[in-house]
Amino acid sequence: MELFKRLTLRAKANRRRIVLPEGTEERNLIAADRIIADELADIILLGNRAEVEAKAKELDLKHISGATIIDPKDNGSVDRYAPLFFELRKKKGISMEDARKFTSDELYFGCLMVKSGDADGLVSGAIHTTGDVLRAAFQVIKTAPGITTVSGAFIMLLPDGSKYGTDGLMVFADCAVVPDPDARQLAEIAVCSAKTAKEVAGINPNVALLSFSTKGSAHHERVDKVIEATRIAQELAPEIPIDGELQTDAAIVPVVAALKAPGSSVAGHANVLIFPSLEVGNIAYKLVQRISGAEAVGPLLQGLAAPVSDLSRGCVADDIYKTIIMTANQAIH
Repeated sequence: MELFKRLTLRAKANRRRIVLPEGTEERNLIAADRIIADELADIILLGNRAEVEAKAKELDLKHISGATIIDPKDNGSVDRYAPLFFELRKKKGISMEDARKFTSDELYFGCLMVKSGDADGLVSGAIHTTGDVLRAAFQVIKTAPGITTVSGAFIMLLPDGSKYGTDGLMVFADCAVVPDPDARQLAEIAVCSAKTAKEVAGINPNVALLSFSTKGSAHHERVDKVIEATRIAQELAPEIPIDGELQTDAAIVPVVAALKAPGSSVAGHANVLIFPSLEVGNIAYKLVQRISGAEAVGPLLQGLAAPVSDLSRGCVADDIYKTIIMTANQAIH
């Protein structure tokens, strides 16, 4: 895919440090070995060194020696980061003893490396749940300035020849995190998704906030939420083309847009689709993926102060390889 050619070249030219908390897991090791061989990022593996090296030898991996291996359960490692976690959480009543326990957990340790500037991004989730990954990221890395909502976007690589999106590229959100966002949250998701479209997918965003109504064709409190979210998003990012409420056909089909939303600069040309709830977004991306044969890359977590990517526990090594590349590109910006 052209997208990954661009992302690979950018990652290679701007190498970033990506930490993999699941450093002894087979798929992570295979992906890390390939990343190191291709010189796309500096890899930090968390886990017991002997276990990592034994697993790499078992898998006949040739390049793992190029990774930095850190054991979060080593007292020296805990001593380095526990004071930072204590400072971050002391207002919540945490003790230093508790801080040390949290720090020895691979996910928290990895997030503390990112928070302290010792790593540029984190990729996890092959054996941890989304809740586990998000909890550590929320507590340690926290959200970006001006943003209170973390969401999950998928970059959709549509089949060759697709007339939708920009050269077959689209961004769908939120498909992973917020079950029922309010208007403010939906607006933040729209703005963050536009940033993902520009900085990772490399496309100029045209953002459509979707509904079952187009420009007042239906009346309902759920439509009102999307209308209010559109207003807030436009105020937050007046430089970005953002419009709503739009039905999906009005958002992506020019002839329908001309009938339903004349005068809209986004309608008919949207490449970033913002869904009104998590259930809609999750259903939509899976449906497009399976029916059209599109590749769904993600979810990329948006809204955090530094890049964290959550894997599916059903992922394969190639998924992790691509996610590391995407996370490195997020870190560049």
